[in-house]
Amino acid sequence: MIKISITSVLVADQERALDFYTRVLGFEKREDVPLGEGFRWLTVASPAGPHGVELLLEPNALPIAQEFQRGLYDQKIPLTNFSSDDVQADYERMVAAGVEFRGEPIKTGPVIGAIFDDTCGNWIGLTQFVGE
Repeated sequence: MIKISITSVLVADQERALDFYTRVLGFEKREDVPLGEGFRWLTVASPAGPHGVELLLEPNALPIAQEFQRGLYDQKIPLTNFSSDDVQADYERMVAAGVEFRGEPIKTGPVIGAIFDDTCGNWIGLTQFVGE
């Protein structure tokens, strides 16, 4: 069976991204392997899923990656989405930590969602499935 084990977000500065994803979001650093030329295989994961998917903080060193990231950001399109057990509580906690959101959480059908700036050049969706 095939499963997702690693997914990526593009970042300009891996150390800054590591700080945001661990200190603000509460993820844990999983892998930190030097790759040369200042790059690292740097992953984080949620402590709520110790055997879950890891998030690779992928350097956007190539011009095409920078263009893709900037295009999504300028169009206010989330690069990816994270799930939450309580979007409203996470929203309030993150706003108190200085995180910029595009707006307050809203309910659309069976989902409550909000979109935040990860300070690394990405909009990230935060969703909670609540049913109809």
